[in-house]
Amino acid sequence: MMNRLDTLFKNTCKVMEVLLILIFALLVLDVLWQVFSRYLLNRSFSWTEEFARFSLIWLAILGAAYLSAKREHLSMDFLYQKFSSAKKKKVLLLIEVCVFLFALIVMVIGGFNLVYTTLDLEQLSGTLRIPLGYVYSIFPFSGLLMMCFSIYHIAKINSNQITE
Repeated sequence: MMNRLDTLFKNTCKVMEVLLILIFALLVLDVLWQVFSRYLLNRSFSWTEEFARFSLIWLAILGAAYLSAKREHLSMDFLYQKFSSAKKKKVLLLIEVCVFLFALIVMVIGGFNLVYTTLDLEQLSGTLRIPLGYVYSIFPFSGLLMMCFSIYHIAKINSNQITE
């Protein structure tokens, strides 16, 4: 069973890497086009600023989920390093439960509420005229990914495959 989960985990991370690279590449191209058009063509396109903002939102939120998968999120481990192995395991479990609860309450429930509200009110972005609910949909999506990654890490901790 763990081999299937490991394969699914690795494949999901690979897809996320490709998606993050694609979003970043689009962001770079967008900003380069913005600079080129403004300074060389003496014409500014209003959609480039909004597209850059939306792609940065997606990059940051999806990147947070990716870092959660890789267990590379920001942490201060000075006190953690002083614990015994048994306490470290308990702390790791507590951290994963907290991440799971945060992802559930803030990102999934709050994110679905935000998406539903903006779609229900038919809010559109200023320049691109796309429904803002589509932009905000990255919140519940990334929250669901973080929850899955937390469950995966909890299973790995309980099988003693993750120690730190």
